[in-house]
Amino acid sequence: MDNVFALKVTSTGQCSVLNRYLGVLNNGKIKVRGLEVRRSDTPPFIFNAQTEMINVLAKANNSTELYQQIPEVLKVLRQYRRRLLDNEVPMSDLIVTKHMSKHFKQYKQQVSQVIAAQQLVKQGVDLHAGTNVKFLFTDANNKRYERRVKAAQLIEKSINPDIKKYLLLLYSSTANLLSFAGYTTQKVYDAIKRQQQNCLM
Repeated sequence: MDNVFALKVTSTGQCSVLNRYLGVLNNGKIKVRGLEVRRSDTPPFIFNAQTEMINVLAKANNSTELYQQIPEVLKVLRQYRRRLLDNEVPMSDLIVTKHMSKHFKQYKQQVSQVIAAQQLVKQGVDLHAGTNVKFLFTDANNKRYERRVKAAQLIEKSINPDIKKYLLLLYSSTANLLSFAGYTTQKVYDAIKRQQQNCLM
């Protein structure tokens, strides 16, 4: 492997375990571990954004060049952010898929996939343990939990995505990728906000 950049290292006892990394193999293939692109529940919009950011970082040949690529990563973030704000992202790219390891009635909390499952059952859909449930975030922080998401099969033209929620997912995935440089979700948000202010000056 030519380049291996640790994005986050956690320690267990006296052994250090690399649980998040980006590597470039000799044949140019990119190897990733512990990021959103490796998760099955990552919506395509976030997957595509982080993949493009990874391709930017993969151009670095050493740690110095890696840090120099950060502005380019933030540039990709701004492009995806603008697409989201301008309603240019297909609804299908915002769909989240969650695996339900048990029957939805066995869940003690009203997590997103359970809410979506309940919506489907009300429409006569028979759901079993082991089912994948697809849904859209519509109002993630609504006190009425049934309004937080909408099962993908029940989405109508009048349904709108929760832009703030998807922006948060976008910022979070960027922060995970740039955690080697001390970025957090808040720091990513602040960086974008500063760039916007500079453009207005």
